[in-house]
Amino acid sequence: MNEIERRRTFAIISHPDAGKTTLTEKLLLFGGQIQVAGAVKSNKIKKTATSDWMEIEKQRGISVTTSVMEFDYRDYKVNILDTPGHQDFAEDTFRTLTAVDSVIIVVDGAKGVEAQTRKLMEVCRMRNTPVIIFVNKMDREGRDPFDLLDELEEELRISVRPLSWPIDQGARFKGVYNIYEEKLDLYQPSKQVVTEKVAVDLNSTELDKIIGQGQAEKLRADLELINGVYSEFNIDDYLEAAIAPVFFGSALNNFGVQELLDCFVKIAPSPRPVEAEEREVKPYDPKFTGFIFKITANIDPNHRSCVAFCKICSGKFLRNAPYFHVRHGKTMRFSSPTQFMAQRKTTIDEAWAGDIIGLPDNGTFKIGDTLTEGELLHFRGLPSFSPEMFKYIENADPMKQKQLAKGIDQLMDEGVAQLFVNQFNGRKIIGTVGQLQFEVIQYRLLNEYNASCRWEPLSLYKACWIESDDAEQLDAFKKRKYQYMARDREGRDVFLADSNYVLQMAQIDFKNIKFHFSSEF
Repeated sequence: MNEIERRRTFAIISHPDAGKTTLTEKLLLFGGQIQVAGAVKSNKIKKTATSDWMEIEKQRGISVTTSVMEFDYRDYKVNILDTPGHQDFAEDTFRTLTAVDSVIIVVDGAKGVEAQTRKLMEVCRMRNTPVIIFVNKMDREGRDPFDLLDELEEELRISVRPLSWPIDQGARFKGVYNIYEEKLDLYQPSKQVVTEKVAVDLNSTELDKIIGQGQAEKLRADLELINGVYSEFNIDDYLEAAIAPVFFGSALNNFGVQELLDCFVKIAPSPRPVEAEEREVKPYDPKFTGFIFKITANIDPNHRSCVAFCKICSGKFLRNAPYFHVRHGKTMRFSSPTQFMAQRKTTIDEAWAGDIIGLPDNGTFKIGDTLTEGELLHFRGLPSFSPEMFKYIENADPMKQKQLAKGIDQLMDEGVAQLFVNQFNGRKIIGTVGQLQFEVIQYRLLNEYNASCRWEPLSLYKACWIESDDAEQLDAFKKRKYQYMARDREGRDVFLADSNYVLQMAQIDFKNIKFHFSSEF
């Protein structure tokens, strides 16, 4: 029980460029996992961010895939998942949210709440995931903190409670008053050093000396207003996802991050029960259960290997012990399970509920697979959404047919995009949520598999999975639409509608056919 109690597994989510990866770097710095923090867009520092390890991430300064990192902090074991903010990779982020117990949302102090943040917050609300908000970039000119709090409440539809408060901002930024610990943290712009804390009495003249009389009076008035407007912070409300604590700081200058981390490890939930189809799985159940929520190819470019990320839901995982693979119905042993620090990995002998481990995968796993000690369990809620952009993929180098086929296979296992085979002409169609994914696939095929591909345009409106109890009608539909029928990798029927009108007419004409827009039904 002690091992499970000290686990904290969370994801960092936000709109692109709000500072997720920079915040992750600073948390790793406090956890002692890295000695020098890298930069996402590095000019002077030649070290790039730890969690952005793919070649394409270093070049573009964006995260393309979720990376998993773990470290010990005080008596706690922290697992961070740094997710891509870009909406083209939203599916990866949605799947990651099924494997975490709480979330930190990063908001840019100048821009406030942006579109992608709203979408991700909806997923957290659906799953009742507790949320902490970190308002970043306070060392730049931005919006008034009270206006920001109102916008957070309105846009994210959740009550907020500030647990730290900024003393001015931009060039005049003096620091943060930590409401949770009742201490003053003075700002020293430094990317590598940690700032000092000062314990002061709010009503003393000492405060006037440290930050100036005008600032001190404003701070006292602000805090009085906060205590008047916002109710006392209650941990149970936070754990029930009814209230979100708010922290202010600057991740780039390493400021306000430690306050966030100190409070986070104290209040954040330890591993929570997970709903399976058969029953609720509790973390303290004695037997091991876990599910695969992500697969990554080529973490190590020297070895063409895939790694399946498994979230442990209950019990204890042991190396070399026999575990039951529910979908295949057979027992497997794992001789080299690993734990991650982005790209670096270490072999482990045991892991507990709440941990995320990497299992070597040679094609045995799919996203959503379950491992148990013999019990038949199915975890749900890892969807593939209906893609909105489609292109034919063609081989650009006839000598590299094998490499291309293997590359497409492994990248599709990762869930980067979806592959459909047109039943009419047998051509391969790749469907994605966003344009950027096509560029990433082309880049990774060339760099990781030495296979070049080219795209051919294809204008389709949507792909939807179809099923029906009326075999005759299903057959008639397939005959009528045979040019637009395809199969996915599971061999299920997919209808490729070329316009919204065509789709609506099909739904009206064929009443007994169900059209699904996500692959879970």
